[in-house]
Amino acid sequence: MKNKVRVKIDRERCIGDNQPCFIVAEISANHGQNFNRAISLVKEAKIRGADAVKFQTYTADTLTINSRKKYFAIKHPKWGGQTLYELYEKAYTPWKWFKKLKRIAEDMGLIFFSTAFDRTAIDFLEELGVPMHKISSFELVDLPLIEYAAKTNKPLILSTGMSTILEVKEAVRTAKMAGAKDIILLKCVSSYPANPKEMDLNTIAHMRKLFRCPIGLSDHTMDIGASVAAVSLGAKMVEKHFALSRKFQTPDSFFSLEPREFENLAKNIRIAEQALGHIRSGLTDEEKKNRIFRRSLFAVKDIKKGEVFSKENIKSIRPGHGLPPKYLNSILNKKARRNISKGVPLTLGLLKPK
Repeated sequence: MKNKVRVKIDRERCIGDNQPCFIVAEISANHGQNFNRAISLVKEAKIRGADAVKFQTYTADTLTINSRKKYFAIKHPKWGGQTLYELYEKAYTPWKWFKKLKRIAEDMGLIFFSTAFDRTAIDFLEELGVPMHKISSFELVDLPLIEYAAKTNKPLILSTGMSTILEVKEAVRTAKMAGAKDIILLKCVSSYPANPKEMDLNTIAHMRKLFRCPIGLSDHTMDIGASVAAVSLGAKMVEKHFALSRKFQTPDSFFSLEPREFENLAKNIRIAEQALGHIRSGLTDEEKKNRIFRRSLFAVKDIKKGEVFSKENIKSIRPGHGLPPKYLNSILNKKARRNISKGVPLTLGLLKPK
């Protein structure tokens, strides 16, 4: 694509073309509503290779109502047996934490941002001074919320799980009409955990072509393979849920990466980026050194002057000091110009002229 697609986050960092993948540790509910654990998660995320930490800004009352009617009951292997309100009461991050967490993260060189679930959250995060906003997959159909977030004129990240292409188009159009100039779309499967077979990562290139903006991945699979593959397919942002330990059970811990796993994720993303490199033909410097170990034609027996070259006395072997193997058939049945000892590479000068 001729035009570079890039979103500026701060003075030093961008997300998009010719930029390293932006790796986000999604803290979500994994603090277990323990402030010291939240601080530890931020610090550990930095150590393990994250570029940013992301929280979620809501309360049970900003997401739903306290009702036990059947509409609010959860049916899920891990979350079932409770209402939405009861789940969010356990999972939300106390808003009074955010200011200090942001300062700690930024002092460590991390970008701090959050998913906003309603207007009050956006107002709160604006007062906090976050550099960008995120809208979750479940809120992608909340066009008034997207419009409100877009009017901040800050980069807007839209997660696209559960959405049809028409719904994504509508969300993007709404954001742009409200003034959003910088949009990042995240390919996402909103299953917890997600099945790798359902990720359909080839959609990333299609989304990039269709929307002409950076595309990333919100990855809910239980391993790192999907995220690394996504980077090789053009993902410029990867978001993974992060926990200190899955043994400390929170609403999101069962599909989150532990520190060593997250470190492995970040390491392999950087390896993938290095391996992708640039479009180039020809040899690397190391390959040039190793060309000498290619096969070439050698005398494998002592050959007397005038003796005919045959498959018994010359062969294609390593190393590459002799003529290339492609000349073998044209040399067979020709005569030696002089005595040639075993182990001497063949050159044209060793062939008797006609």
